[in-house]
Amino acid sequence: MNMETDAKTIIESGKAILGIEFGSTRIKAVLTDPESKPIAQGSHEWENRLVDGLWTYSIDDIWHGLQDCYSDLRANVARDYGTEIKSLGAIGISAMMHGYMPFGKDGEILVPFRTWRNTNTAKAAAILSELFNYNIPLRWSISHLYQAILDGESHVASIDYLTTLAGYIHWKLTGRRVLGIGDASGMLPVDPSTKDYSAVMIEKFDKLISGKGYPWRLRDILPEAVTAGAGAGTLTDEGARLLDPSGHLRGGIPLCPPEGDAGTGMVATNAVLPRTGNVSAGTSSFSMIVLEKELSKPYEVIDMVTTPDGNLVAMVHCNNCTSDLNAWAGLFREYQQLLGVPVDMGEIFERLYRNALEGDPDCGGLIAYNYLSGEPITGLSEGCPLFLRSAGDRFNLANFIRANLYASVAVLKIGNDILFNEEKVKVDRITAHGGLFKTKGVGQRILAAALNSPISVMETAGEGGAWGIAILASYLVNNPGRLPLPDYLEKIVFTGNAGSEIAPVKEDVEGFEAYTRRYVDCLAVERAAVSAKNGIR
Repeated sequence: MNMETDAKTIIESGKAILGIEFGSTRIKAVLTDPESKPIAQGSHEWENRLVDGLWTYSIDDIWHGLQDCYSDLRANVARDYGTEIKSLGAIGISAMMHGYMPFGKDGEILVPFRTWRNTNTAKAAAILSELFNYNIPLRWSISHLYQAILDGESHVASIDYLTTLAGYIHWKLTGRRVLGIGDASGMLPVDPSTKDYSAVMIEKFDKLISGKGYPWRLRDILPEAVTAGAGAGTLTDEGARLLDPSGHLRGGIPLCPPEGDAGTGMVATNAVLPRTGNVSAGTSSFSMIVLEKELSKPYEVIDMVTTPDGNLVAMVHCNNCTSDLNAWAGLFREYQQLLGVPVDMGEIFERLYRNALEGDPDCGGLIAYNYLSGEPITGLSEGCPLFLRSAGDRFNLANFIRANLYASVAVLKIGNDILFNEEKVKVDRITAHGGLFKTKGVGQRILAAALNSPISVMETAGEGGAWGIAILASYLVNNPGRLPLPDYLEKIVFTGNAGSEIAPVKEDVEGFEAYTRRYVDCLAVERAAVSAKNGIR
């Protein structure tokens, strides 16, 4: 029996596993066999909108995107295997973490979805960080909630349920108000010893707002936090129609706990054990380092979240990564079109990235700030993309692209320098995935220089978070020995595959250090640019 026949049999027998992840610019579906090998994919492109000063996706965008992504998957299954998806072994939903989705008793959203990208919550985050003695980032759900309270927003009194994007989709598909512990830890801090929200912080928050007279307590409106492998409900008949309006998909399919993109990235890179880590680099970037012990103190630029099975993770999250770099590549596409040269974006990226490796290790003095939105780690509540050079710098194409590649992970480096240099955190393996690493060896080498650490990339890294949540869905139904999640990944999914590794090059490391010093020294220029742009709006 060949691979195509095997896949067709798996699909028709209802044993295939479906993972769906809502990324910033793409919704992706991955269908796998019971051993987590991908057999089909589907996707839908989408983009956030700036409405009344806040980044959002509409409810219609969410459901149209989900249905179109699933429809694309169905079409690809019909084309490749000549069959229809009628049932599945399990389903997993993942999405961008954090943000703010409050719902009333009627199940309708009370204000437009406020995504992780919004930075209007600085006052709330500062107050809560001091109250909890714990770093509470601007993008966390609790920051959004308290900022709405501080701003006197009338909808707060009507909140019946507060969740993330993944939690919202899961709720509508199953009727269950649950959330994977990794995603939950980006709403409110989690206590690793209880695998639940911090009871102390919930009590402090309830006391903080006690004078407001709201008819709810914090725990009442939050989803139940559950760990990987736990049952999280089944697809209802109504949920099946929401996912597949064609009516072919049947209800009754088990769903794993919905997770955030950070957790699925950890799973997709086999980085859930202490002393392992991963970096995701696409529209935004973040690193996740699984800790052996708690840090010595809170740091404003380091978020504490958990793995899908509840281990403590130090997360450095950057709002900006490859978007500005992609925009520059778009200019080269336009130039090719003007010349009448056939356009292949893959080749444009390949040639530009490889040529960047011929540039100076310090980018010849050039500096790029890729801030399409604010960047809390460097103290910017708003962004303004900026390229900076002086007359004496070595301005050529290789250095220009290299400076923009460095910019894509410069803020990530600033955050991780605290972990490695101040907290002396030890890491045995860092695995990278995301769009930055599509050109083999280039982004990997740049990141190795930034973190001064070997970086591995797996062949499966391109599958991303949709594959990661499919693995978690398979873990729910295909783990008869009830292996702990790290053992399941190591022994069943990856079977020792650590990917291809690139070690840092000494000259690159020294060059990136020099670049970072200039980058930090010139942040005043970026702040001035943001201020000036605001002044002429």
